[in-house]
Amino acid sequence: MSHVGVPRGTVRKRRSLALLTVGVLTIPVLAGCSSGDEETARGVPQDIAPAARETVADGSTVNWAVDALPATFNAFQADADSATTRITGALLPTLFPMDRTGQPKLNPDYLESAKIIEREPKQVVLYKLNQQAVWSDGREIGAPDFVAQWRALRGKDSAFWTARNAGYERIEKIERGADDLQVRVTFSKPYADWRALFSPLYPKEITGSPDAFNDGARTTLKNTAGPFVLRSVSKSKGTVTLARNPRWWGDRAKLDTLVFRAVAAKDRTQALADGTVDVADVDAATADRITLARRDRGNNGQPLNHGPGSEITPAQALRSWAQAHGSDEDAAEIAQAAREKNRKAVVAYAAEQKALRDFAVRKSLEPAYTQLALNGESGPLADDRVRRAVARALDREELARTVLGPLGLPAKPLGSHLALAGQPGYKDGSGALGEQNTKEAQALLADAGWTRGGAAEPPKDTKAGSEAEKKDGKDGKDAETDAEKKTTDDAEADKDSTDKADKGSTDKADKGSTDKADKGSADSEAAAEREKADQASADRDSEDSAASRDEGLYIVGDDNKPGAPAPATVGSASAVHVLAPARTAAVQGTALLRQAGLLGEDGAVAATDKQPGGAAGAYAPVGTAAPAPAAAKGQLGKDGKTLTLRFVLPSGPGSQSLRSVGDKIAVMLEKIGIGTEITKVPDESYFKDHIASGAYDLALYSWPATAYPATDGRPIYAKPEPATDGSLLVEQNYTRVGTDHIDQLFDKAAAELDEKAARELMKQADARIWAAAGSIPLFQRPQLVAVDKKLANVGAFGFAAPRYQDIGFKNRQAAGSPADRKK
Repeated sequence: MSHVGVPRGTVRKRRSLALLTVGVLTIPVLAGCSSGDEETARGVPQDIAPAARETVADGSTVNWAVDALPATFNAFQADADSATTRITGALLPTLFPMDRTGQPKLNPDYLESAKIIEREPKQVVLYKLNQQAVWSDGREIGAPDFVAQWRALRGKDSAFWTARNAGYERIEKIERGADDLQVRVTFSKPYADWRALFSPLYPKEITGSPDAFNDGARTTLKNTAGPFVLRSVSKSKGTVTLARNPRWWGDRAKLDTLVFRAVAAKDRTQALADGTVDVADVDAATADRITLARRDRGNNGQPLNHGPGSEITPAQALRSWAQAHGSDEDAAEIAQAAREKNRKAVVAYAAEQKALRDFAVRKSLEPAYTQLALNGESGPLADDRVRRAVARALDREELARTVLGPLGLPAKPLGSHLALAGQPGYKDGSGALGEQNTKEAQALLADAGWTRGGAAEPPKDTKAGSEAEKKDGKDGKDAETDAEKKTTDDAEADKDSTDKADKGSTDKADKGSTDKADKGSADSEAAAEREKADQASADRDSEDSAASRDEGLYIVGDDNKPGAPAPATVGSASAVHVLAPARTAAVQGTALLRQAGLLGEDGAVAATDKQPGGAAGAYAPVGTAAPAPAAAKGQLGKDGKTLTLRFVLPSGPGSQSLRSVGDKIAVMLEKIGIGTEITKVPDESYFKDHIASGAYDLALYSWPATAYPATDGRPIYAKPEPATDGSLLVEQNYTRVGTDHIDQLFDKAAAELDEKAARELMKQADARIWAAAGSIPLFQRPQLVAVDKKLANVGAFGFAAPRYQDIGFKNRQAAGSPADRKK
């Protein structure tokens, strides 16, 4: 199932490029400890209804839902996606698939052994191939296939259109060993992640020429070497059909055919109920319906207490009946039509629920995690103190509970960028940044110059960045302490001044401020009490703001102008929801907001006429009070500008959990004085037009787990380099935050052949990534898979790669396609 927020093709491309589908992203289990000893956190086990092969029936067909037909069957091309990975996994050799713990494990179907046989003067790896391993045309898998793939992917021949070459460029030569079943690979420089190479392995007929590689492998694979072969591709039916490979030398596939069927996420409940698919990744709503269907199995035909019509009360039903049989013919006709429509909906829903009883929901945690990305290229987040303040304001446990809690999965925040809980080397490195602490976050913002009332101050000629604004002679702790004190003093001064001003005398306000500064300890205690009251009020305001975000669209005029109030929603000082359905509106959103003041729901500039009782350009339900100015709510500012961050979220129906997380983050940031300008954009443009292009300040998206963090993690966290045209080369580091030290640690780990030493280097790199505060891991993504309950060895696989040859129905009576069972 596609997930917005996951870079398309990332799984493959990250060896030089990286994993995403729609930007809505798709989250590991983490122990929220500090940065001390090795973690003992365990991952959530896979849920696949395991069964011994002898208990699984031979024959039958399984239909497996995928998001769309693969754009290519070449996993090394830029547009390879999750469907490419799923299908090629059943067709081509994977030499070291991941096991249940997220470690690469030698695949005995293809290898007898593979190991480093020389380290000096150069690293040499010797592969001994399984003597029975052959391509579907009968030719042995051998050294020529390794050589052809190396030459295609090493990056020296631009005629091959490849999206990645990491590792292949380190190979110096490939030779035949003692016989054709031995492959000797010599590296020009050490490469720790050598197990990542040659997976999947393509036959030399594909990798041996640019034409076959670039075009031929996009639409078909004539020569394969897996438990299945490619039988057909039907674009009209949206299917890719695999058949049992008669030349397969390993355990014989239990299924006759395996059909991958393109089914959109919104259509999967219907597809399951119709018997169109047997296996499908689903969202929480569909999973709930399956759970309810199984619960209602013994209701003896009683009406369902959920679904269409279940919310109608007896009084409403009686009123509807009366209207349908009343003397007013027009009203009766309308009521009768509504009752008939509801009756049909109830019947259809009940039929679907009855069909869904045949399915089970198998759940685990997906090998991918969701993060909050902070774009450090420009704006307030270019200052690392502001980024750290954002991170310190987050209650990551609450955010994990929001997504994982309702599903019955462990709701723990993730503690690493480079490993998931349960993988070797996992360690919670979040201590390098610090735990959630509102006061520390506020102190960091004050140290960066963001204060209450700062939006009303004239711009100052000050340098941006952490070092420019630090006070001489103070270490970090002293600076934060002084900044915190300054923030408190400013807050009290502002409040006192406001109270005096309300009494009608500016002079008295000034005097009150002066007298306040001279008062003794008694007044200090009173001020502390007032501060507690202010904080409680701010908390209530934040809760009200969260509610208001769910009630509709609020667009507030002129923002970011010196002395002007910040954008605000009803009951909130800082969150603005801007719907940007069009690509042009999305790309130009920030410019339009700042130049024109606001956007309409269709992306056009809305009217800004001032009306009595409301703020300029504000749209809200009738009777809603006008939002209070930012200064009254405590939003921070500097040099005449409010501290407001652009928060981009996907708007699709499958992204509701992401939007819920986004709303909670906005509330958490409000509490420290940071405003969020929330823009919801179509799923299809979320990543390409916003994340990759850098048109955001805050965003939520995901990265996949990997067994090779030194290779796969480097392009994600590498320091951006300036290009010749003045732009930044960011690889996959869409936060634009990185350091030379982090790059050096990745490079050392990639060349470290001692696995324990390499893991220690990755832990050091992870701590540095935490400290840079460009990426804040939140949680491992849930994995919910609806499966025909008679199927075995399929479901939520977690880290592990599927063994397609073991999938099948548990007994002979269950064998056959869904359509066969219905006949």
